[in-house]
Amino acid sequence: MRFLSLVCSLLVLAAAPAAAESVRYRTDYRVTLGALPIARASFVTEVNQKNYTITGSFNSSAIVNVVTKISARTNISGTLTGDRMQADRYTLVYQSGKKKQTYDVRYSAGDVTETIVHPEPKRRPRNWIAVGPEDLRSVLDPISGLIIPEGEAACPRTLPIYDGESRMDLVLTPKGRKDFTIDDVENEAIVCSIRYVPKSGFRKGRKDIEYLRKVEGMEIWFAKTGTLKVYAPVYARVPTQMGTIYVSAVGFDD
Repeated sequence: MRFLSLVCSLLVLAAAPAAAESVRYRTDYRVTLGALPIARASFVTEVNQKNYTITGSFNSSAIVNVVTKISARTNISGTLTGDRMQADRYTLVYQSGKKKQTYDVRYSAGDVTETIVHPEPKRRPRNWIAVGPEDLRSVLDPISGLIIPEGEAACPRTLPIYDGESRMDLVLTPKGRKDFTIDDVENEAIVCSIRYVPKSGFRKGRKDIEYLRKVEGMEIWFAKTGTLKVYAPVYARVPTQMGTIYVSAVGFDD
């Protein structure tokens, strides 16, 4: 689930309003392991004068389904404060094979007020780094947390993410600009490197956590949406122990 949260954080596309009218659109993403297609993801964003909702889906490809079928559904609802999105509720339903896990997080002014996980996971207290009250203040959900208002730098910045189980920082550092093409339209993206910093909500010494913490080469590209004038991810690169995961928008600002 932790890796899925990180990937979802890197591939989400949402928006903030530039006008009083309501806006709704959908964006699709392709996820590959090297050149091998492993998943598809879609997000639908609806924005009005005061509120926003984002619904997302993630489904593994037929090649992955031979081993185990993986899917996820996420919903975020929140309020708009100026150009910023601030979640009131974040939910994720994650299924791997027959195993299903539900995460439900409530926020108030950026602070977590309640977390419900079902079924409740079994943990070993001796090795588990628990999420403390200080970890739940001034945090972002894994989805709308990556939307950058126009006029602000996409990087450098540190994103304090809480996904219902773990608390992490995503530290973004500038790497320049690169051209990209979607739907035969050329654009320019801001490129940021990513450093994953686990804070709490994980088992100490876990190999995948240590790998992500030390690995180099993670990056994310931000581009400005044509409709709503915010910066959102269009591409991400995530090295893993199995190989490099690539997340690419196949439809942007549609």
